[in-house]
Amino acid sequence: MAAISASMVKDLRERTGLGMMECKNALVEANGDIDVAIDNLRKSSALKAAKKSGRTAADGVVAVKQADDNSYAVVVEVNSETDFVARDDNFAAFAGEVLDAVFAGKQTDIAALMDGDLENKRSALVQKIGENISVRRAAVLEGDVVGAYVHSNNRIAVLVSLKGGNAEVAKDVAMHVAASNPQVVKPADMPQELIEKEKEIFSAQAQESGKPAEIIEKMVQGRIQKFLAESSLINQPFVKNPEVTVGDMAKQAGAEVVSFIRFEVGDGIEVEKKDFAQEVAEQLKG
Repeated sequence: MAAISASMVKDLRERTGLGMMECKNALVEANGDIDVAIDNLRKSSALKAAKKSGRTAADGVVAVKQADDNSYAVVVEVNSETDFVARDDNFAAFAGEVLDAVFAGKQTDIAALMDGDLENKRSALVQKIGENISVRRAAVLEGDVVGAYVHSNNRIAVLVSLKGGNAEVAKDVAMHVAASNPQVVKPADMPQELIEKEKEIFSAQAQESGKPAEIIEKMVQGRIQKFLAESSLINQPFVKNPEVTVGDMAKQAGAEVVSFIRFEVGDGIEVEKKDFAQEVAEQLKG
C-alpha cells in the first residue's frame, strides 16, 4: 500500500474542501491515487448531501440588494441547520451569490434559480460543512422609491415601496416594519378571514362578561377596530417618534406607503424537537 503523506492529504483537502480525516481515509482506500480518491469522494459526498437534504434547515440568514436608482430591491432567505453555520464565511459567500443571481434576473422561482451552477455550489457546500443548506425564498419589490433594511443579526429583512419620498424615508419605514411586524399596510388590506377569526375570538371573550347582546356587539366592534389599527402599518406609532404614526411620518416627507415585504429567518418552519438522549441513540445507530 502506498504511503499517505501529509502533503497528499493537504493537496486533497485543498481540492475538495473536505475534512482532514475524510481525505486521509479516501487516499488510503484509493491506495494514494488522488484522482481516484476525488472520484470516490464525489460519489460518497453526493450521497451524504442527499441524506442531509432531508434534514430541517430553520436557521440561516436573510439578505437584501437595492438598485442604484432605488426602483427595485430583492430579498432572499438562505437556511442552514444551525446558527454556527449561518455565521460561516463560506455560507455567507454562497448566500451572496444567491442574492446576486436573484438581483440580476429578478428571479424568484427557486427551482429555476437553482437549476445549474448554484445547485452544484449548494451541494458542494453541504458536503464541506456537513449541514443541510437550502435556498428557501426570494422576493422582488418595485416602485417609485424602494428602500431596504436588514437587522444587525441578519435574521430580519424588509423591503418597502413608497409613492414619493426618498430612499431614506423608505429605509425608516422598513426599520419600523422589522421592529413592529405589521400584518398589512392599511386596515382595508386586512383579509376578511382574519377579521372574522379575530371577531370570533373577541365574541367568545365578551360573552363571559354576561353583558347584553347589544353591549357585547359594541365591545367586539371596538376590539376589531383596535386590532386593525395595531396590525396596520400606517396606523402604528413610528418607532423613531411614537408621537406620530408611520402614515403621518411618510406624509410629512411627501410619501405614501404602497407595500412592504418582511422576511424573518425560519418564520413558519416547523422544527421537530427531539429528546437529547433519543437523538444520541439515533446517531449511534447510524
